[in-house]
Amino acid sequence: MRRKPQTGSSSAPEPEAEQEPTQNPSVTTPWVVQRPQRSPFVWLTLLAAITYSCWGVYHYQFESLPAPLTPDQAGKRGFSEFSARKHVKVLTQLGPHPVASEAITLAQQYVLAEAEEIKKTAHWEVDVEVDSFVAKTGANQMKSGLFKGKTLVYSDLNHIVVRISPKYSPISVDNAVLVSSHIDTVFSTGGAGDCSSCVAVMLELARGVSQWAHGFKHAVIFLFNTGEEEGLNGAHSFITQHPWSSTIRLAIDLEAMGIGGKSGIFQAGPHPWAIENYAAVAKYPSGYIIGQDIFSSGAIKSATDFQVYKELAGLSGLDFAYSDNSAVYHTKNDKFELLQLGSLQHLGENMLAFLLRVAASSHLPKASTMEEEDKTGLSSAIYFDILGMYMIVYRQRFARMLHNSVIAQSLLIWTTSLLMGGYPAAVSLVLSCLSVILMWTFALSFSVIVAFIIPLISSSPVPYVANPWLVVGLFAAPALLGALTGQYLGYLVLHTYLANAYSKKKQLSPAIRADLVKLEAERWLYKAGSIQWLILLSLGTYYRIGSSYLALAWLVPPAFAYGFLEATLSPVRLPKPLKLATLLIGLAVPIVLSAGVFIRVAGTIIGTMVRFDRNPGGTPDWLGNVILAVFVSAVMCLTLVYLLSYIHLSGAKRLIVLSTCALFCLSLALVLSGTVPAFTKDTSRAVNVVHVVDTTRSIEDPRSYVSLFSSTPGKLTKEVELINEGFRCGRDQVFDFVTFTVKYGCWTEDDSDSGWSEADIPIMHVQSDTQGIERTTQVLIDTKGSLRWSLAINMDEIRDFAFTGTINCIILRFSLFLSCDCTTTFLS
Repeated sequence: MRRKPQTGSSSAPEPEAEQEPTQNPSVTTPWVVQRPQRSPFVWLTLLAAITYSCWGVYHYQFESLPAPLTPDQAGKRGFSEFSARKHVKVLTQLGPHPVASEAITLAQQYVLAEAEEIKKTAHWEVDVEVDSFVAKTGANQMKSGLFKGKTLVYSDLNHIVVRISPKYSPISVDNAVLVSSHIDTVFSTGGAGDCSSCVAVMLELARGVSQWAHGFKHAVIFLFNTGEEEGLNGAHSFITQHPWSSTIRLAIDLEAMGIGGKSGIFQAGPHPWAIENYAAVAKYPSGYIIGQDIFSSGAIKSATDFQVYKELAGLSGLDFAYSDNSAVYHTKNDKFELLQLGSLQHLGENMLAFLLRVAASSHLPKASTMEEEDKTGLSSAIYFDILGMYMIVYRQRFARMLHNSVIAQSLLIWTTSLLMGGYPAAVSLVLSCLSVILMWTFALSFSVIVAFIIPLISSSPVPYVANPWLVVGLFAAPALLGALTGQYLGYLVLHTYLANAYSKKKQLSPAIRADLVKLEAERWLYKAGSIQWLILLSLGTYYRIGSSYLALAWLVPPAFAYGFLEATLSPVRLPKPLKLATLLIGLAVPIVLSAGVFIRVAGTIIGTMVRFDRNPGGTPDWLGNVILAVFVSAVMCLTLVYLLSYIHLSGAKRLIVLSTCALFCLSLALVLSGTVPAFTKDTSRAVNVVHVVDTTRSIEDPRSYVSLFSSTPGKLTKEVELINEGFRCGRDQVFDFVTFTVKYGCWTEDDSDSGWSEADIPIMHVQSDTQGIERTTQVLIDTKGSLRWSLAINMDEIRDFAFTGTINCIILRFSLFLSCDCTTTFLS
């Protein structure tokens, strides 16, 4: 009997995805394709792990501080933070101590007394010289930076200079290493961070060095200067007037643009000798070239004494700065209570090890030698630390060779790949690059729109200053949503093209073709991420941007992981889903090298919002938000392009969209409700109150009023209501303070007639006015009792000028073109 064929489900044929007949019906070839499906839980776990890793890298790199040592633990030759903190406490208790104040005199006396004590307790084979140096009248003209185009006149600046050298090696004083910082503060703060912490570290360093210097080959000079806050005048007067300045071969400047944390190097060079020696001995190395790139670009409106040493004296060296809590910089909140334990120990131990090495070195290049070696710029250093434990330093010459090699190999690989893949591969590359462009477009658009909206609906245009984590919800969440939207649109376009290309492969079933299209699109999106980094690496190499090492880090490891685990040598082989190992291996090195730096730069941008508007009312309220939004969006697009390529085969897209929207709405609700305030007791808005005596209308009948303005974006409505002194606010009256202009502010004339006398108003007299080939005018300026004053000179009309005179009487000689008229006004 013949058995009847069974038709039940148990005898169903194998699925098409596993076997498909070829053109020859007598031969069958199995086509095995892994299903293009990835668990949403896996993708979300990856996102959480990467986020946690980024925060962990930031913590270890910038927040992990050494344990502070007591004097007994440090010993006579070590560095004790507790000893240094005593100096900080004494100096900050004096209150603000700007130049020419009584407090600065007390601060100088304290530093001088401590220096004399160091001299008494020094090793018997060490010579400690203490000099209380008073600088004469001078004029400071910087060629670049914040003070370019300005002539800063100073007089009677008092500095404390300490030189430590081996007693029985007199030639050691012919070559010295300079360690410098400033005692003076701005008028609004006691300056625990800027820069009493630096002065304290220097005093403790001097004490330690005085126990070691008998083995030195070179002297170490500690300069405690005044006048830095007035325009780098302290460093300028020392370099141009002090006899020891001619012996200096290397300059180290200690600064602060915040308070506490790790003091890192943000300027090094021009010659790399100093940074190479620092990296070799520093116990907790901290420094990153991206800070130097940002600072030298002028994006941060600030300057340090290091500019004087490099530009005027032709010296190379290092510039350190504290940058934690940068929102308190130059405000009343720069106070001792915010100085973290371990901050001074970190800088002190690094500096002590460095000084012991360079002062004992037999090779201390002269400034002229360094300048000669660095004419091409190829000797400048690229430097960055890894988790605050190791520092990598290499020269621009090596960086150029390495980068050009990587660029050439990348282009060769891409060219070979496109030749093998033919026309479909070229079109797929273009469309995958389109997805990157769309990702940037949408990410920037979403976050920038938020940046414009916040000032319109929030009580403060910068509601995140006191709580920087709000930036994650306000800007990072919209940027992530935009990046996902843009890449998904690009994915759909690429998917459509690939579906059309695969439709020509008739030997594959429609189900298999659909799966292969998804897998191929995923791979192209991943590879497109390397294109943007290749472009950045090429631009950075061409313009010799030091921080282009970040582009190298984000290009090579992901490309290597893809080539090692995913790439196929034949276009005939069918694509498979990207392995999770590819992502993990590819992103491990980039995250370690860059995550902490990106977070620190974002924190610095947030902190600078307190003093963002240097000319109050001169910039739109939304501008700071837009800058921050653009930076956050750029980081999201650059770093998440690899991870986002994995999401399109998972079911996580809807969950990510809902989560980012919820996070944004929650952050916005916290801001609008006032639950999370824009400013707190320790992070407040910078508001200035100035008593103005205006003589521009009439010297006989001056106008007196009180001006209220802020360098922090936003209206002063709340402040005026709190003061309740009859202030009127608006843009009706522009206040020209010579060095800056107030375009939005508040003013009142109530009770402004007291506290001043007409006899105190500086006066200008025209002594002579002669005309020849040139017109020469001599103007006498009687500064009366003024301790600080500013004078604006229009260099478009005045060819040259010269200052002569005494402390209270300045003669200004102008040389003018005959066709020009000179009108001089003075605002006290």
